[in-house]
Amino acid sequence: MRRERVVGIGAGADAVQPRELCTPKDPATSKELATEDMVLNIGPQHPSTHGVLRLRLTLDGERIAAAEPIVGYMHRGAEKLFEVRDYRQIIVLANRHDWLSAFANELGVVLAVERMLGMEVPRRAVWARTLLAELNRVLNHLMFLGSYPLELGAITPVFYAFRERETLQHVMEEISGGRMHYMFNRVGGLKEDLPLGWLDRVAHAVADVRRRLPDIEELIFGNEIFLARTRGIGVLDRETIMQYGVSGPVARASGVDLDLRRDEPYLAYGELPVKVVTRSAGDCNARFQVLLDQVRVSLDLADACVARLRDLPPGPINQRLPKVLKVPEGHTYAWTENPLGLNGYYLVSRGEKTPWRLKLRSASYNNIQVLREMLPGHLVSDMVAILGSMFFVVGDIDK
Repeated sequence: MRRERVVGIGAGADAVQPRELCTPKDPATSKELATEDMVLNIGPQHPSTHGVLRLRLTLDGERIAAAEPIVGYMHRGAEKLFEVRDYRQIIVLANRHDWLSAFANELGVVLAVERMLGMEVPRRAVWARTLLAELNRVLNHLMFLGSYPLELGAITPVFYAFRERETLQHVMEEISGGRMHYMFNRVGGLKEDLPLGWLDRVAHAVADVRRRLPDIEELIFGNEIFLARTRGIGVLDRETIMQYGVSGPVARASGVDLDLRRDEPYLAYGELPVKVVTRSAGDCNARFQVLLDQVRVSLDLADACVARLRDLPPGPINQRLPKVLKVPEGHTYAWTENPLGLNGYYLVSRGEKTPWRLKLRSASYNNIQVLREMLPGHLVSDMVAILGSMFFVVGDIDK
């Protein structure tokens, strides 16, 4: 007869005890491993990275038993700062929480203020805003189309995606002066009119991106490793989406046919044929497919906006505003279809030059909370694939 020491894993390591083993001929032969679940912290990363997120995982071996997203490491108090800035200044703060969707972030604020003022924006500004919003949407999606394969070990796609981003960044930078934080929206319209010949350059840029987009598709969807890492992984069902308020490409990949551009049109979307892309699988692969197809839809919408702007007669691009802009007492709620999902802006005014309250509902916050339902049952190696497929920006979570 021999003795064996059975050692637990993690906290179970304290429970070291000798046991006598029966001979192999004894039917009572058995081994019981005294174990306890391991708690693993994924993050928080260093503050110098573009976002700080922490996941607290409870592991049973290599399988995730429970997951808790812990947010707030980047909280900058934007909503509180809104209350001590006038309506021109809060645009600076509002465009930064999702730094990949700056123009779309600005839109929600100015739409809410214009609604409270009962202001009618010039048609030229409406169509220009729609064009810039769609170009910004493509820029957002291209970032994730390049970075998601990178997280799974594919290095090349990010160079293709950034080539297309630079093509569009040139026209966005030309009109606004900024590469990421455009600050081009104003209450009542846009900062200034479109530069001479700018629409031609936009048309060429959109055509170039559309022509080269199949390169990215073939590079990624022809990769067996990428398909194996994403198909059937991180399936998100419709009921969970409704419970957590998940929206945008993540929700549409699970068959939720909702897009404010079509269902509750704002800007010029009511006059455009907005195609809503959906999938039914609800896995990582479906979310990536939706993102890629939405780029094509946005490029088509951008072409339609360019054609309409060419036909519009010359006119003002904004409304003249008083030196001190005060919004009438009351409240309103404006929401937009941001690249990452639904953004909501609840504005409360006491008739002063600063908002009494401006509550921001950001898409990434809801989209990341659902990880507590998605991750359990998956292996740790699949966690990266699932996390990357949720397409979030940490500043959009924490605000």
